[in-house]
This record gives sequence, structure tokens and C-alpha cells, in this order.
Amino acid sequence: MDPSVAPPDVAAAVAALETAYPPGLAQDWDAVGLVCGDPDEPVTRVLVAVDPTAAVVDDAIADGVDLLVTHHPLLLRGVHGVPADQPKGSVVHRLVRAGCALFAAHTNADAAAPGVSDALADALGVVVERPLAPEGPDGSVGIGRIGHLEATEPFGAFVERVAAALPATAWGVRGAGDPERPIRRVALSGGAGDSMLGLARDAGVDAYVTADLRHHPADEHLQRAGAPALVDVAHWASEHPWCAQAADVLRRALPGVTVSVSTRRTDPWTLGAAGSGVAERAAPPASTTTTAPPTMHDVIEGATQP
Repeated sequence: MDPSVAPPDVAAAVAALETAYPPGLAQDWDAVGLVCGDPDEPVTRVLVAVDPTAAVVDDAIADGVDLLVTHHPLLLRGVHGVPADQPKGSVVHRLVRAGCALFAAHTNADAAAPGVSDALADALGVVVERPLAPEGPDGSVGIGRIGHLEATEPFGAFVERVAAALPATAWGVRGAGDPERPIRRVALSGGAGDSMLGLARDAGVDAYVTADLRHHPADEHLQRAGAPALVDVAHWASEHPWCAQAADVLRRALPGVTVSVSTRRTDPWTLGAAGSGVAERAAPPASTTTTAPPTMHDVIEGATQP
């Protein structure tokens, strides 16, 4: 940055982020925007991460970062205080003392176009067609995406594609479906997505990629006629591609500012082990009737209305 030119301030960074990820797209239970920091303070270094964990804050402070941008909010639920002897309060105090602002773009970044699921699609080589759960007058924004691969490939190869494209985690990537099933059209949703299984079925896609799939919803889904194969990835890994997208937003809006993407793995699981027992291969699930699609209250990140 030219030392003769005053650096942009936190307010300018916030304006760029809220243009890309309008706060009005956030779910009403969500908490997005500037968490702490002075809008008038200058910004020369920015770090983008999925989670505002203590370790990520350590990295930001050590690197002299003026603004930490995360996908997940620090204070999602209502709080009555932020004492320094509590985990979240400690993060707030340390950020304030270091002069580092914190900004979160959560469900507004999920719904924006481009947003979290567009970044996931790009990483997987999926050409986006439309939102999985369209919102707004023209349906151009909304949660999740539907798209297609440039060429059909077996489900086994598609699972390997997903694993190779996303950052490694302790438990990797799981697939549910016939390894030889042809995959061309794909639905995906960054973050917890089993509440959108019905939408994925209704979309008529061959596979659905998301995170945090639970046993019973996944099992019931696979027993329904026309159900797409499932790819279950770590929540953090599914949203990490968004960090590069948000970093590009800031680089374009704030030339001269150093913007970095955190490489710290904040997935909470640290160990993974494959079982050594032998099990019979499961038979193909029987078909049953479909159910009504879910409401949007539990669509994003597995959250419910408070």
C-alpha cells in the first residue's frame, strides 16, 4: 500500500462485504455483521476464516490483522454479557485489546449469489444452474445450488472428486449409493443440509453433497423413489471454499490491503479410525413415497428458530 495514501477503514470493508452478502438475506434468527471493532479504524491486513475460534484469533493477533472476517458468528444466540473468563467473552476482549475488528457473514453469505454454495460448486467442478431453495422475486438467490458436471462419471469417482477438492479432515468424505451409479446433475449445500434432503429429491439430481448428515434422515432419504446418492463432508470443509471468495471481494474493493485466508483447520474432530470388522454390503433400499419439503427454519447450519 502506498504510504502516502490513507488506508481504508473498517467501515469500507464492511460496506464491501455487505454489498456482496446483503444482511437482508440473513435468516431472522441469525446474527451477522460487525461483532466488535471501531468502524473508523484503518485496515491494512484482513484474515478470512470459517470460525472465530481462539486459535484463529491467536493467528490474527500474531499477524497484526486489523479485521477478522468469519462465516460463523461468534455470538449467534442472545447473550447478557461477555466476561473475559468465559470462552466467547475472552475472544471479544482479546480482539478489542489487539485492535482487531470481527465481522460475520453467515446465512446472508449462504443465500447470496455468488455465495457459500457457489464457492463449493466451483471447488467441485459443478456448473451452477440455480439455487436449491430459491428466494426473492426472481429466485436468483437462496440456499444451496443445483448444477451439473461437464461429463458424467461414476458415483465412486465423484466421491473421490469431492475428497480431492476439499481440505482434508479427520473423518474425510462419506458416500451413500451405488459406486457405479452415473452422476451428472448435482445438488449441494454448504453446511448442515439434511433438512434439504426433500428438496434435493424433488430436484431430480443424481447426487447431493452437504455436511452433517444424520443417520435416520439419510436412511429414510435413501429408501425413497428417485433419491439421489449422498455425499457427506465435514461442515468446516464444505464452507472453507467461501473464504477465498470473500477474500476476493475484499481485494477488489480495497486494493492495497493484504487479505489472507486462514489455513487453520477448525473442524472440531481431530481423529478418525476405520473399523476392522467385516460387514455385509447393504441391499439397495426399498422405495416408498415422498414427503413434503421442509420449512426453511432449520435449513441453514442445522439451526432452529430461537
